[in-house]
Amino acid sequence: MSPYQKSDFHYELPEKLIARYPLAERSASRLLVAQVQDEQNLMLSDQKVSDLPQFIQPQDLLVFNNTRVLPARLFGEKSSGGKIELLIERLQDTHHVAAYIRASKAPKIGATLHIGGYQVQVQGRNEALFYLYSDSPWAEIMQRLGEMPIPPYLERQADESDDERYQTVYAKHLGAVAAPTAGLHFDSALLAALSAKGIASTEVTLHVGAGTFQPVRHEDLSAHVMHKEWLSVSEENVAAVEACKARGGRVIAIGTTSLRALESAAQSGRLQAFAGDTDLFITPPDYRFRVVDALFTNFHLPESTLLMLVSAFAGMENTRRIYAHAIAQQYRFYSYGDAMFLPQRLDNQRES
Repeated sequence: MSPYQKSDFHYELPEKLIARYPLAERSASRLLVAQVQDEQNLMLSDQKVSDLPQFIQPQDLLVFNNTRVLPARLFGEKSSGGKIELLIERLQDTHHVAAYIRASKAPKIGATLHIGGYQVQVQGRNEALFYLYSDSPWAEIMQRLGEMPIPPYLERQADESDDERYQTVYAKHLGAVAAPTAGLHFDSALLAALSAKGIASTEVTLHVGAGTFQPVRHEDLSAHVMHKEWLSVSEENVAAVEACKARGGRVIAIGTTSLRALESAAQSGRLQAFAGDTDLFITPPDYRFRVVDALFTNFHLPESTLLMLVSAFAGMENTRRIYAHAIAQQYRFYSYGDAMFLPQRLDNQRES
């Protein structure tokens, strides 16, 4: 049982520091680099994301998540005329999805929903998730009528710019309903600079689910039910990681989703190829990292599972100092905000 409770991960963020829109250039965001200077001191330096290559060595390995975000937010109505909003959580197959539904009154099993010119049947429900069937392919419905599912805390409607900016430049495999936001900082120029330095990279896939925005509802972390997300770690990924370790390099996860994919595929004790669901919940202080040596990530919401993961990687007190510095220096927070780089795991370091 964790010695920490949900409230241990709370912090106060001025609303003005929430990045509601992305910067004009992806790699122009600020970058907070946190390193252990010696056994007693955590050194924090303010950089830019474009400076990242100077902190990475040719023997290192960058691991990106190449999931592609679905236009997963849809609007329609019930047969009664009541308005509904759908957020697709997962494509189960061509004609079936699991979705969250916002409505004044939840639709009943067997009800017909109308989305544009499409009719959709409610076939089942499991707590907040509804299971929906459409004769037409869901990919077609989303392509014609869907909006990019930007996070609810942005408190705005998605616009055309989000179609590009809420997607990584290397996105390939359609299936996420939230972006792997650390990757949003990488543009072609930054990727070229990393490649020119001889730095290797590999791509895993983890389809980020809407559950990433679901709050932790229990003070006791052991009572939290982690949302499941589908991932794929290939034999090629495993070989790249093994080669990196053999040459003395660091496995650097670009984002918590890349980290979660790798660590999920290593739960047997060593990294193996894996495709399937994960509900891995990483919390301090007892989680033992098996694969990832360094982490590039955004700043996450208070009391979120993502902040808990970062706290496990960096240590609680280090994480509190990092976030306090970011707030004092007015970094931009959340999906479209600035980033931090932890060049090493700090969880087992002495914290002052």
